Amino acid sequence: MKEHYDIGVLNGDDIGLEIVPEAVRAMRAAIYKTGLAVNWVDIPIGRPAYDSLGTTMPADTLELLGALDGWVLGPIGHREYPKDDPKAINPHPILRKHFELHSNTRPARALKGMPAIHPQADLVIIRENTEGFQPDRNVVAGCGEFRPTHDTTISVRVITRKNSRAVAITAFELARQRNNKVTAVHKDTVFKLGCGMFAEECRKVASEYPDVEYNECIVDTFAMRVVMKPEDFDVVVTTNMFGDILSDLAAGLVGGLGLAPGLSSGDNYAMAQATHGSAPDISGKQIANPFAMIISGAMLLEWMGLRHGDERLLKAADLMRRSMFAVYEEDQVMTPDMGGNASTKTVGKAVAARIQAA
Repeated sequence: MKEHYDIGVLNGDDIGLEIVPEAVRAMRAAIYKTGLAVNWVDIPIGRPAYDSLGTTMPADTLELLGALDGWVLGPIGHREYPKDDPKAINPHPILRKHFELHSNTRPARALKGMPAIHPQADLVIIRENTEGFQPDRNVVAGCGEFRPTHDTTISVRVITRKNSRAVAITAFELARQRNNKVTAVHKDTVFKLGCGMFAEECRKVASEYPDVEYNECIVDTFAMRVVMKPEDFDVVVTTNMFGDILSDLAAGLVGGLGLAPGLSSGDNYAMAQATHGSAPDISGKQIANPFAMIISGAMLLEWMGLRHGDERLLKAADLMRRSMFAVYEEDQVMTPDMGGNASTKTVGKAVAARIQAA
């Protein structure tokens, strides 16, 4: 257990400038309540960094982040970056690869009394985070997509035993905190080597957790089953691209991406990052839903608490979660996407007030 912690704050782009401050507001309130000492470090990234410093990824960013215990990253709107400037790069894959953030944990839980396709849904999808089909992160140099002729494009998928095992361990450890149930999702019936290797490593890890129920499901079958009966699943572990798609599907079951938090974690570092994008169409209007970002912040504190054996961080994370859910489920203070009329800042202040009153 450390005497103090250092947490980075990277607002990101567009609505990130609105939702990250509310997540930090809630984190500060919970940390103060539990007597923790935290040093907050503001680090420029994304379009604001490009506009002021000429690059979306300043040279000292990785060094600064490497000295921290974790950080909060707002959504990145890299699609709108200048296409012809090598300094206008997407920071996402760089951060995930550099710090070996192999696991991306994405909960999907319906809120009581809120509109949802499946009001009883409560599952977590954990995807491998640094390999797979995504061409910006599956090779050390060059690109995982190439076009040998004008009419042919080849995309490469990378699967390693190391990361398959790492993400499986993340899933089984989380299952022990929940309902002791893990489902591995793959398609080894077709991708016999790639998905086959992933499944092999999941089975090996499963043998080390005899107290956890283990099942497997082919990805297309899982997509059908989770839409019909999401309550059949608890912790789901899968490869990068499958997880990217399925976690958005799961978010749709519980009310949308505004309710979809996320945590990218590895053995030594973790990054709180909501699943949704930067939503430039609503940027500056103070109507963005801060729920996912606030819960992502709670997930970061929980990860830090488990890593350092610090009950204060675990209590702060629990306080944030309970307060955020109470603001929506009990107080009915919600942004327009949830049917309310509260601003982003109003929701953030309401969560902080709940924390302070606890």
